[in-house]
Amino acid sequence: MKKNLWLTLSFLFACLFSFGTPVTGIIKNNKGEVLPFASIVVKGLSAGTTANNEGRYILNLPNGKYTLQCMHVGYTMAQKEITLSSVQVNVDFVLSQQELTLKEVVIGGNAEDPAYEIIRQAIKKRPVYKNQVDAFECQVYIKGQLRLKDFPNTIFGQKVAFDDGDTGKNKMIYLSETIAKYYFQKPDKEKVVVSSTRVSGSAESFGFSNPKFLTFYDNNIQISNVLNPRGFISPIADNALNFYRYKYLGSFTENGRLINKIKVIPRRTYEPVFSGEINIVENEWRIHSVNLLLTRSSQMELADSLHIEHLYVPVSKDVWMIHSQVLYPSVKMLGFDAFGSFVSIYTNYNLQPKFDKKFFNNIVVKYDSGSNKLPRQYWDTVRPVPLLNDELLDYVKKDSMEIVRRDPRYLDSVDRRRNRITVGGLLVFGQMFTRQSKKTSLSYPPLINVANFNTVEGFNLNMNITYSRKFTETKSVSFTPTVRYGFTNHHFNTDLSGKYTFGTKHINVVSISGGKRVFQLNNEEPVNPFVNTYNTLLFGDNYMKIYEAWFTRMDYTRGIGDGFTIKASVNYQDRIPLENTDNTYWGKSKNLSRRTPNYPVELVTSNFPRHQALVTSFTLSYRPGTKYVQLPERKINLGSKYPLFSISYAKGLDGVAGSDVDFDRWKFSIKDDINAKLAGVFSYHIAAGGFLNNRKVELPDYQHFNGNQLLTATEYLNSFQLSPYYARSTTARLYGTLNIEHHFNGFLTNKIPLIKKLNIYLVAGANAFLVDKNNYYYEVFAGIENVLKIIRIDYIRGYGDSGFYNHGIRLGFRGITGN
Repeated sequence: MKKNLWLTLSFLFACLFSFGTPVTGIIKNNKGEVLPFASIVVKGLSAGTTANNEGRYILNLPNGKYTLQCMHVGYTMAQKEITLSSVQVNVDFVLSQQELTLKEVVIGGNAEDPAYEIIRQAIKKRPVYKNQVDAFECQVYIKGQLRLKDFPNTIFGQKVAFDDGDTGKNKMIYLSETIAKYYFQKPDKEKVVVSSTRVSGSAESFGFSNPKFLTFYDNNIQISNVLNPRGFISPIADNALNFYRYKYLGSFTENGRLINKIKVIPRRTYEPVFSGEINIVENEWRIHSVNLLLTRSSQMELADSLHIEHLYVPVSKDVWMIHSQVLYPSVKMLGFDAFGSFVSIYTNYNLQPKFDKKFFNNIVVKYDSGSNKLPRQYWDTVRPVPLLNDELLDYVKKDSMEIVRRDPRYLDSVDRRRNRITVGGLLVFGQMFTRQSKKTSLSYPPLINVANFNTVEGFNLNMNITYSRKFTETKSVSFTPTVRYGFTNHHFNTDLSGKYTFGTKHINVVSISGGKRVFQLNNEEPVNPFVNTYNTLLFGDNYMKIYEAWFTRMDYTRGIGDGFTIKASVNYQDRIPLENTDNTYWGKSKNLSRRTPNYPVELVTSNFPRHQALVTSFTLSYRPGTKYVQLPERKINLGSKYPLFSISYAKGLDGVAGSDVDFDRWKFSIKDDINAKLAGVFSYHIAAGGFLNNRKVELPDYQHFNGNQLLTATEYLNSFQLSPYYARSTTARLYGTLNIEHHFNGFLTNKIPLIKKLNIYLVAGANAFLVDKNNYYYEVFAGIENVLKIIRIDYIRGYGDSGFYNHGIRLGFRGITGN
């Protein structure tokens, strides 16, 4: 009842504020062509709206006399006076292309284009306009849509299906609207409060709600790390003259001001720069509007192009703010051809807001309760941009289909199509079988992760199946039984793991597992079983060292807010040493001598004895300045610009439940990525730790430094790419580690022919650990990444306490090895 009351009040509230006389119309150019997303503002007020893709607009105003001004980038502003008296008024606009007046230019071989002096003046005034407003608040309407022109029938062996009842290739795949309030206070405090949002065909979802506008008064414009983490250089940045050429196209007059139109031309291809036009107000040297383009030759990733339109309007005597921002992305990838538009309309600016001291906090986006539950009639009264006919149809069709999709019979029919076994899923990707009506799934790993070889078990099968059930967005449970059999040692191992996820504001995870399992000596499992199989059979190196254990383990992880996360665990193992039993080898006979016993011969002379270990551990992680999105029922962690600090402590409990270990191990670490913008991204991971007590420490409990002796790279900021796996493992009281790398992200390589076209980037760094003067290691590396978007190749040289150790190549894959 309370929920229905809230929805009713929200609807009435919206109606009250949107009450007025509607003004409608269509905007075209003098050729009769519609002008999409043209801006209509009320002269002397901050009220206004924007036309839709078909040039149609609607604006509700109280009765009275007004002057409407209609603007579109590249066209002369038109204005009309109207009088409203409770009767709908239709006001159409026809805009003419701006007739540009050229300045008198001195003809000569050394004459400079007048655009350069205009740009120099704009650069001088850039800091003034960037910092002109100390704080503001405004209303924002955001509409985003994404459409497909074409798409493949299958991808990676999986059928592409949208289940929207439309078999055509040209379709709308995303449509959303959001109304929010945007708050800002210098230097960088921001907050968004979303009052209403909707997503076509997904009643429980929350629409795209990032109203922050791009400002070309910034030197470096950060659009998205996905597009380019370096950002893009503004045409009026302090160093813009090093990256752009300019051409004066002429000027036009608007509201008594002379506006200069400047063509923006990149000096070089494959620099993070724009092309297009920027309009600068004469004498004031402020931005009037922009019409700019980014393409792949702008070092843009993922998207093929991004067209940006901005229009500024006066909101006070000396202050202009953005009225409309329109982004037009287009993407062609893996057979998908998509395009779209994301329009943001900013109105009702307040340049002197009063904020409470605690108004700006770690919640940067807050969705009001019920913001995604408002009825269609509400949107019809508050929407400032009329929907297109196909958008109206998309809402009706997909909202109706969503009701159909809730029918268990429909969901089961979809599942029958999706759950077909494929060759790719069986061999490489794994397979998932879903039953949406019950919110359950069953998944199993690919064959390459199931069948492997090692010198202890011989050929072995390690099969697990995961059953999951989702109760709500934040509550789920899963169970994973695992069965493993070694065909040479004839050992049969089985265990069961379960995980329960719950929580509202913060996520809690409880994990319990037990049974008999095969563990690597380093429980972080640095050796990939599939790569180890290949290496052992063909080259003789059996790097993976394993043991069996009867075990039980319980973990509890909880986010407690303000950037804090805690994790506690209890782990009991009855550890059973194993020996080599299979000498199968398919490589050159001379390499068979590389085989070693199933223990690290560099560290010990024999395997560990069977023993029991009960270990408890606790980890506290903290990232200052962590920001969150507050949904009605949960929070989403957005990360922070500050480092992640972690401290952990593990205790081996001697004599408890027969435990034979007695140690106290600690570790403190700092980890972060620093965006140096044009210079790239610098990443680091620094750690220190050791044993406060090492009276009884068995091999699995040593401090192992994650080494790597295989061709494929291991996790970059948490391993050493050439170091042996166990040679330098320690129980020392103190050690330190350092992992650093710099991703140039196109810096430098954008000057090299061919390389710049392929968008191949440089990467370089170093890894090191220090125990004492007799036990240390460091390595330096340089390489290239972003090869075919996912591949990274490094050349590494390693050094230890005896000098040069080794050199080699490592091959990494994005999303798998941490780059």
